[in-house]
Amino acid sequence: MQIPLLRLECGVNSYDWGKKGEDSVVAQYAAATPAPGFSIQADKSYAELWMGTHPSNPSKDVETGRYLLDLVQDNEALLGSTIAAKYDHKLPFLFKVLSVNKALSIQAHPNKKLAEQLHARDPKNYPDDNHKPEMAIAITPFEGLCGFRPLAEIAFFLENVPAFRALVGEDVSSSFTSTIERLSENAEKKKEALRLLFSALMSAAQEDLEKATAALLAEVDAAETSSGAESFAAGGVEATSGVVLVKLIKRLYSEFGVDYGIFNLFFLNHVTLAPGEALFLQADDIHAYISGDIIECMAASDNVVRAGFTPKFKDVPTLTSMLTYSYAPIDEQKMHPVDYPYATLNRIAYSSGSQSTLYDPPIEEFSVVRTAIKGNGGKATLDPLAGPSIIICTGGRGTISVGPKVGPVGEGYVYFVGATAETVLEAKGLNDGEEFVTFLAFCEIEEDKTDESKGQ
Repeated sequence: MQIPLLRLECGVNSYDWGKKGEDSVVAQYAAATPAPGFSIQADKSYAELWMGTHPSNPSKDVETGRYLLDLVQDNEALLGSTIAAKYDHKLPFLFKVLSVNKALSIQAHPNKKLAEQLHARDPKNYPDDNHKPEMAIAITPFEGLCGFRPLAEIAFFLENVPAFRALVGEDVSSSFTSTIERLSENAEKKKEALRLLFSALMSAAQEDLEKATAALLAEVDAAETSSGAESFAAGGVEATSGVVLVKLIKRLYSEFGVDYGIFNLFFLNHVTLAPGEALFLQADDIHAYISGDIIECMAASDNVVRAGFTPKFKDVPTLTSMLTYSYAPIDEQKMHPVDYPYATLNRIAYSSGSQSTLYDPPIEEFSVVRTAIKGNGGKATLDPLAGPSIIICTGGRGTISVGPKVGPVGEGYVYFVGATAETVLEAKGLNDGEEFVTFLAFCEIEEDKTDESKGQ
């Protein structure tokens, strides 16, 4: 039987929002295992590296040239029998790297039932019948919009940004404010008030949006001229300063001109992530990425419902009707990774402070382990998993071993590891202060997690 360690050649998507040329880590990683004819072009945007079996951009085995999908369908043992049966002999997750230079669209991903309906109705714009919860882990400083702000913050902006209030309308603004101020109102009524307010924005006439945008830019300029950007919106709210808002408004206007997305700043949490920090986005959660490089893992789907910051197909009625309208401070939406208990560090790695960290969202399709090894000769042995995994290196160099098969690893190298295989990572050739960093996405559904080999 073939040893289940396959080096992968992975496809790139070159969208307008991606970083250009060598500035894009996507381009750098793709060049580490280049497809025939691939070369980095300085004026080209490299947005996404796709790792997996999704038909829109499937990965290939470098050694045989065969698609990973064909290999796992021909050999059920690579996925594990339980996962192969449940997920139709395909990888249940899609692993990506994103390099974001320009804001992505205001968007959400449909739940399973809605995805099936959208795919049946409009397969061109909704190519999958699957849901798409996703997780983003920063590999460079990252900035984005994620989930609705606490309602009091939105009310604050209604009171302190006249252009915002004028665009959504006085009646709906007053109704929203009075509803959230009544302590007796339950959460569902408050969510309904938020839905009506957000829908009022997204359905506003183009002429009204143009007037409101001009008024907003004038308000920003007036604040900067009189007493500085910090004074915009009466100093902002605790989570978003006036200076941050002014910079975002100006940046997004320079990128997109008149766009509903600019006024989404007053609805959505503004989030920054340091490398290693992460967000999990449930299906039907609204978000937009603004800048930075991230590892992204999601259920195997390419369904996106867009409503702003994009020249692509927009579906505002679907977006406004599908959202959960959950609201919370951004700290409640960040993930809290933990030590990964199924990684064993050798003496060199242990003494140098190396670690394996688990990002484990509340779904079964995927989890991610980040392993950082300090010091040449440091090793991390990852216990066998009952399901498949894909691993990418984002820093340093070393080797990966499965049984007697050993492969070189450097930045951008990607490997598939089959089910039930123990994986050994060893740091080699590191410079002083360098780390050998990998991210491993895997699936182990609940039945497999009771296996005795996992210490249960």
